[in-house]
Amino acid sequence: MATDVQVPALGESITEGTLAQWLKKPGEAVAADEPIASLETDKVSVEVPSPIAGLFSEALVAEGDTVAVGAVIARIDESGEASTAAAKGAESSNINPAGAGENPQLRGSEHAPEPAADDDTSSGDQIMTMSPAVRRAVLEYHVDPTKIKGTGKDGRLTKDDVIAAAEAQKAGSPKAGAQAPQAKAPAPEAKAPAPAPRPAPGSAVERNEERVKMSRLRQTIAKRLKEAQNTAALLTTFNDVDMSAVIDARARYKDLFEKKHGIRLGFMGFFVKACALAARDVPSVNASIEGDEIVYRDYLDVSIAVSAPKGLVVPVVRDADKMSFAEIEKTIADFGKRAKEGTLTVEEMQGGTFTISNGGVFGSLLSTPIINPPQSAVLGMHRIEERPVVKDGQIVARPMMYLALSYDHRLVDGREAVTFLVRVKEAIEDPTRLLIDL
Repeated sequence: MATDVQVPALGESITEGTLAQWLKKPGEAVAADEPIASLETDKVSVEVPSPIAGLFSEALVAEGDTVAVGAVIARIDESGEASTAAAKGAESSNINPAGAGENPQLRGSEHAPEPAADDDTSSGDQIMTMSPAVRRAVLEYHVDPTKIKGTGKDGRLTKDDVIAAAEAQKAGSPKAGAQAPQAKAPAPEAKAPAPAPRPAPGSAVERNEERVKMSRLRQTIAKRLKEAQNTAALLTTFNDVDMSAVIDARARYKDLFEKKHGIRLGFMGFFVKACALAARDVPSVNASIEGDEIVYRDYLDVSIAVSAPKGLVVPVVRDADKMSFAEIEKTIADFGKRAKEGTLTVEEMQGGTFTISNGGVFGSLLSTPIINPPQSAVLGMHRIEERPVVKDGQIVARPMMYLALSYDHRLVDGREAVTFLVRVKEAIEDPTRLLIDL
């Protein structure tokens, strides 16, 4: 007897998703609650579990298909016997987890060298669980996926795993400029090889293109950012901040902090607390427009922009104004880890009232971030670099960071935006203010 596998509820207001990848193929045994497919929604990736233990007997949709909540996408044979047709279909079906919708050049990765006997996974299993983004990374960085240990769910490879392996491979290769071993002189009768023929002038050089369908997450990001530009009156104001005091505080207390709380003391905790303090003086930055009304809040739910393999996601640190430094740092670290694994839930990314985006981790010097509707403001952090500044009439080097506050001018006046940014600057340059509420 076969049991239907249905698309589960995907969260509030989400009615459909895209079947991103089959994690199992027809004919394979599955355990109860074992993920058999990965769905991509507008906000997160969701794994679809098998409702029972048995054999995956039939896949009813292909990778890339749009499926509605409640739709039947597969069947599990609970009798423990898969039909011969289903088993054969796994070999010839166009529903192919390793190759569906990919460029023919990508399929060459299926013939990667087999791992050594002591490897954790077989070549076939490793390839079958690679997402399209991971396959592209494997080809781009020229690494052997069978020799990389995955850090994703159930040991699956992530794009970060591939990049890390490529960097390790590069670090282990001979350095550029190193003296190559001296070649032996050729025997007298040996002839020098003829030089390779040069392309004739005007001859065409092979150039390739690859078309990849936009993920639902990327489509949603594009839609919401354009919606923000079309709806809000966007404006950005800037300031810079001397990071000396925060850097000194971290250096002084980082070991004690980590020993007591089990988490590293980062910069983000200081900025979240500083924004919470500033929002009390400038509540419009934490407000939003709904119809012809302004909604003011006595709480601060901070959306923290986190880079994930499929795009930027913004999980929410709720009641951040009431949290300690340790609680903030632990929450953000957990979000970052699960963003890479693709295990964030829809509920964790809804309801933010203010956003902080740290482009400095990628080396950004300055930017104009776009607000995340219906929010009215976003703070952009950037890289820290020593710059000459004047202190007490003397030119000195200080670790400086540019801050950018983009805001909806329909709600937030320029005076309020500048005041908010100055309050953040004051709290970062004198962290004692965070303790005595100044």
